Amino acid sequence: MTTLLVRHADLLVTMDDRRREIPDGGLFIRDGFIEQVGSTADLPQSADEILDLSRHIVLPGLINTHHHFYQTLTRAVPAAQDANLFNWLKTLYPIWARMKPEDIRISTQTALAELALSGCTTASDHLYLFPNGSKLDDEIVAARQVGLRLHASRGSMSLGESKGGLPPDSVVEDEDAILKDSQRLIETYHDPNPGAMTRIVLAPCSPFSVTGDLMRRSASLAREYGVHLHTHLAETQDEEQFCLQKFGYRPVDYMEILNWFGADVWFAHSVYVNEDEMRRFGKAGCGVAHCPTSNMRLASGIAPILDMLRHGVKVGLGVDGSASNDGSHLLEEVRQAMLVSRVRAGLLGASLSGQDAPALMTARQTLELATRGGAAVLGRDDLGALETGKCADFFAVRLDRLGYAGALHDPVAALVFCAPASADYTVVGGKFVVKEGRLANLDAAALAAEHNRAARRLLRGE
Repeated sequence: MTTLLVRHADLLVTMDDRRREIPDGGLFIRDGFIEQVGSTADLPQSADEILDLSRHIVLPGLINTHHHFYQTLTRAVPAAQDANLFNWLKTLYPIWARMKPEDIRISTQTALAELALSGCTTASDHLYLFPNGSKLDDEIVAARQVGLRLHASRGSMSLGESKGGLPPDSVVEDEDAILKDSQRLIETYHDPNPGAMTRIVLAPCSPFSVTGDLMRRSASLAREYGVHLHTHLAETQDEEQFCLQKFGYRPVDYMEILNWFGADVWFAHSVYVNEDEMRRFGKAGCGVAHCPTSNMRLASGIAPILDMLRHGVKVGLGVDGSASNDGSHLLEEVRQAMLVSRVRAGLLGASLSGQDAPALMTARQTLELATRGGAAVLGRDDLGALETGKCADFFAVRLDRLGYAGALHDPVAALVFCAPASADYTVVGGKFVVKEGRLANLDAAALAAEHNRAARRLLRGE
């Protein structure tokens, strides 16, 4: 048994049901789980390891609910810099088709390292193409070295251009093979227990890249094994028109008839959803991964997040793919979520004032999306808050840095309103992933050099 004592944090933000913010706070951790939370004076005074976090703010680890790790290899590609979603995809599909298993490993570690440095402790990734012998296993094995929790989504594409889909036929798979591999992955890697480091998700890519039959069969398989379901949905107006023309339904209606409604389902984006659709999401228990930076980058639009919350929809944050962000900084995504929500509020009620003005999303609300919200979306009742019995996942940021000067009357708001900072400590299950601002398990400079060599090779067509 191992113990870790965290003490003297300037402010410990629990995000528990009482929303406590504890001055001179701390945690007592045993074997990866939180045993006590409170003021330093009320905690045990000894442990196997003691971490003094004076001059730091401590929060629950951030949870990333949507990503495409492999896209770190194609950031800021010139031909895709100024394209909307469908044209962006068509530009990048041929480049991604050149990837090899080693590229999956390198990109996984790069994305997870970036996330860890931004305070993230759990990440869901959506890998939906497997060229040249690549497997989801390549990602799962690579993630173990970094130390973050991983919800690895077995994505898939089966509807190629020749059958009316968007992706080229060269990157689609046979549907029976997809389902067989999905079952193998669940049986090999999925851990349903509290504190799990790896869980498997079934995630056909999108309405424009898979058949309705694959969606139905994936839902049936997922529910047989008790794993979650994930896909892109209602991201753009192009997608809405595609679904209406090909299937005769709006995207949300299409999901419902395919049996993709329930507390075990979450959708990425959901920018173009109406009041009735949000109400149905909330009633069914569906979740949404809100990806504001990607939605802005691809000119997709602004998701109605405050409206979703009003309808009881579970909402988390996602950085989305690192070719549509083009980064993996989850604390920055918190800031963007707050700001773009305020832009939407201004557009909806620019001429209103006083009681008639739309509500503005607060700093604490957006931090909750990235903690409690993300945990709910992923179905993790062992994550999302600093309280007894939950996993010892947290991050800490120094408050005496220049970027927070003048903002320390409210350190929680400073994290969101001020320029995004890097984490000084990121801890997962009581183990350091970032320590004193550096990755604990990887050489960042060596990884970046290796990653750049792989990216250059892909863009050269080798």
